[in-house]
Amino acid sequence: MLLFGASALGDVELIALVLGGGRGLWRALAVLDREGGVGGLARACPRELCGDPGIGVAGATALVAAFELGRRAAAVELPLAAPIRGPSDVEAYARLSFGDALQETFVALGLDARQRVRLVRTIAVGSVSQVDVHPREVFRPLVRAGMHSVVVVHNHPSGEPEPSQADIELTLRLVGVGATLGIPLVDHVIVTRTRSLSFAARHLLPEAAR
Repeated sequence: MLLFGASALGDVELIALVLGGGRGLWRALAVLDREGGVGGLARACPRELCGDPGIGVAGATALVAAFELGRRAAAVELPLAAPIRGPSDVEAYARLSFGDALQETFVALGLDARQRVRLVRTIAVGSVSQVDVHPREVFRPLVRAGMHSVVVVHNHPSGEPEPSQADIELTLRLVGVGATLGIPLVDHVIVTRTRSLSFAARHLLPEAAR
């Protein structure tokens, strides 16, 4: 790591460094196998990991702390006044922040006139297959903060980024409310652990949103 950097190490080696102690590589390989890889490990709670042989309380808490730090660092990737250059910026932030969540999470990003992020709000957290969102909950903080426009993003734990009928209907409602309030919906991005879909890039937003 000192010579080539962290990116030169594999998942097993990185986990072994977090765990420390003896037989680190064996323990890292075993816990990754039991938890279903890095994604499963990132979603595991400390008590679950404590039940894995060779981990213990110290290892379990160290792993959970490491992944939580990663999630918090991801939030810094979208700081106040950062410009949104396209769906890839939204995708990167969402995937690192809540892309591994087991429940659908719906977030609104309030933008100023220069497409800079001025507000980030988690609107709702739902189940593994849906999240209930009402336009008023999306636009209330945006109106109060005087936002110019909005991008919304949510995850699909199923791994399939294609929008459901409910996603499409909600997007159309958000476009209508945004047009009425003067806070247009710029995009709706759906992310999974490996893929994403942008309503704007797919030309799925009606003219009122453009």
